[in-house]
Amino acid sequence: MFTLIFPPVRMKTPVLLLFFLFISIVVAGQSTGTILGTVKDKRTQEALVGVTVQVEGTNQGTTTDTDGRFRLSLPVGSYNLKATFVGYKAASKFNIVLTSGNAQQINFELEEDAVQLAEAKVVFNRSISVASTETPNSIQKLTTEEIKNNPGGNFDISRVVQVLPGVGGTAGSVGGFRNDLIIRGGGPNENVFYLDGIEIPVINHFATQGSSGGPTGILNVSFIEDATLSSSSFNARYDNALSSVLQFRQREGNPERVQGNIRVSSTEVAGTLEGPISSKTTFLASVRRSYLQFLFKAIDLPIRPNYWDFQYKVTHKINKKTTLTAIGVGAIDEFTFAVPQESSPEKEYVLRSNPTINQWNYTTGFSLKRLLENGFLNVSMSRNMFNNRLDRFEDNRQGDERYRVLRSNSQEIENKLRIDVNKFIGKWEYSYGAVLQYVKYNNDFFNLLRREIKNAQGQITQPGIQVAFNTAVDFFKYGAFAQVNRKLLNDRLNLSAGLRTDMNSFTMEGNNPLQTLSPRLSAGYQLSDKWRLNASVGRYFKIPIYTVLGYRQDGNFINRSNKYIRSDHVVAGLEFIPTPTTRITLEGFSKVYNNYPISVRDGISLANQGGNFGAIGNEAVTSTGKGRSRGVEFFVQQKLTRNFFGVLSYTYFKSEFTGKDGKYIASAWDNRHLVSTQLGYKFKRGWELGLKWLYQGGSPYTPFDLEASRSRYLTTGVGIEDYARLNSQRLKAFSRVDFRVDKKWNYKKASIDLFFDFQNALLTTNAAIPQYTFERTADNSGFKTTDGQALRLDGSNAIPLILTNEDANFTPALGLVIEF
Repeated sequence: MFTLIFPPVRMKTPVLLLFFLFISIVVAGQSTGTILGTVKDKRTQEALVGVTVQVEGTNQGTTTDTDGRFRLSLPVGSYNLKATFVGYKAASKFNIVLTSGNAQQINFELEEDAVQLAEAKVVFNRSISVASTETPNSIQKLTTEEIKNNPGGNFDISRVVQVLPGVGGTAGSVGGFRNDLIIRGGGPNENVFYLDGIEIPVINHFATQGSSGGPTGILNVSFIEDATLSSSSFNARYDNALSSVLQFRQREGNPERVQGNIRVSSTEVAGTLEGPISSKTTFLASVRRSYLQFLFKAIDLPIRPNYWDFQYKVTHKINKKTTLTAIGVGAIDEFTFAVPQESSPEKEYVLRSNPTINQWNYTTGFSLKRLLENGFLNVSMSRNMFNNRLDRFEDNRQGDERYRVLRSNSQEIENKLRIDVNKFIGKWEYSYGAVLQYVKYNNDFFNLLRREIKNAQGQITQPGIQVAFNTAVDFFKYGAFAQVNRKLLNDRLNLSAGLRTDMNSFTMEGNNPLQTLSPRLSAGYQLSDKWRLNASVGRYFKIPIYTVLGYRQDGNFINRSNKYIRSDHVVAGLEFIPTPTTRITLEGFSKVYNNYPISVRDGISLANQGGNFGAIGNEAVTSTGKGRSRGVEFFVQQKLTRNFFGVLSYTYFKSEFTGKDGKYIASAWDNRHLVSTQLGYKFKRGWELGLKWLYQGGSPYTPFDLEASRSRYLTTGVGIEDYARLNSQRLKAFSRVDFRVDKKWNYKKASIDLFFDFQNALLTTNAAIPQYTFERTADNSGFKTTDGQALRLDGSNAIPLILTNEDANFTPALGLVIEF
């Protein structure tokens, strides 16, 4: 795959000439493509021989060989595939876009069907359902094509999942550009991410430590086979999940031939290569270098993200029962702010007060899967590291330590061993396992909250306030789980129960398994061939973030008494599948939090510290906070039918957390209303149209304490929020329309996809959090004052100014995708 994305203006003529030259020298041939794949038993993971794989709506198809593999050669286009086998439930894969460039890899996992074996007359319609025995509700799945062709998604999984019910973002950021995932009113650090069963703590560039998010994702979408989001009823194998588990399953490299992709643009250059190393080994590898800072400069945005990322996967089949997989993903990030051409002196000064960010992170690991009698064993070992450096100086006086406001140089390191066994006996399915982790956290931290203020006689009238510490901590985390599932009443009733406990060697009560005993129970009942009722209840725990655990005051770890954060979920809903390609769900949910950390200094919940650039939790906190989030979700999904596909979701929720005073206050992500829709239509001759609309209710925010802001602004460069009026105001609602048009050409050994992608195509103005500053002189040489004298250090003669952020940021892109 080869991609060119140009800025909206100054399109380079030589680049276009090279493009048309490339088209002219490609030799056209047969417009056919190849689908490669496997079919396995879902419970045993053994290959199934003789499975029929049919192209829906045609008489074309094939059967799997002795290794469970199949191969199809078809004219290029979009297809739905269906796999059928006696004694198993049929399964379908939708919207498989076949080109002549790269082979498509499609894998099926089939479930045994006791109803079919008993020759029952009722045939349940499950073609599009994603519910499973252990996770019957609150689960959604996206395929690689849904990720790639998402309008405005820019091949970024964190943006794509925002079309799903209950998923919101940080609408209060400038242009809504951050990728923080706010799911069912929970914080962005309440989500966990797994790549082929290995946990990856960071999936975005420029993450806020202790939170998450960032301008763009790390994962290469061309590696992903599918992504599954669970927003409740989590399987007991997953730890630290309070709001969601997002699982990415990567495909294997092409086992037949080497193929690659290269992506070059004014925003990035990337290369991907895949293929066989031997008859038993395949590989995938990619590297990407961003030029996003040049695009943002061209469209006059103040942010300047600059990054590298890397990814690989190697799969080796030791024998028919044993497979060893090695994966890795990493990133190098540099983030600065610049002054747009259209900027006031005040905005210029505020932008110069933002921190510079230098980060790098990686996750690498090995996973061994061994087929057992009536099941399989997974063993994985992994290591991840996150290095985060933040620096901020007054008025951007970089390198002058006299003006330093912030220094944070920290590392988070985790080494993990996970083991799980998955087996079945008749209709009983069960799994059990354990995890052991060795954790290290280091931080060299300094934050000047206020400089000391002196009067004309040199006497200190207000003492300075600063936080400074150097910390290093290492400890073990360990946990165990068991899960059992059973089908009853001719497969109409699915029951699942799980139990988990997690411990650690650092916190005061960390070695007590009863403190984190987390039971969960779920049920799904098939009311008829089209209607299904689902419900679940569960208790989930998360260890406090490392910035909290590692905080030191007077040389002591004063947060060791903090407890695991607890969240109790209750969910119930209906699933209606009127056709094999249409799915409609309605769910109500309730989440109740306990032991949520509250800042000792400010008396507010960490849930209300947002996800701005910096770090969350470098302070003394207590585990005394509570929270609650309740709401309802409606979701409609239409898979590819007669060239049309789309989704529509609406969520209403209310998210509140308590502070030191025990009063429930709207959380920083209490948007109340989330609406999203995505529509796509495939025309003849390779044309495709996509449209996406996102809407979020206004985000709460806290107004400034004018007196404190005036006295401390020259030190901190930011306004001081008035926590007595915490989240008492709201921004305007966020809305954005993204539009995309694709045109595809296919040649003998290559395919071309030319697309136009427009983010915020209707130029909607979206408000961000206001900023506090002092008025500057016209030439930006200094501050205006009320008395014409030099600005006093306590700001008493300054002229305060509240800057609003209501810009209409429009990001157009012309892209070229070439597969070969």
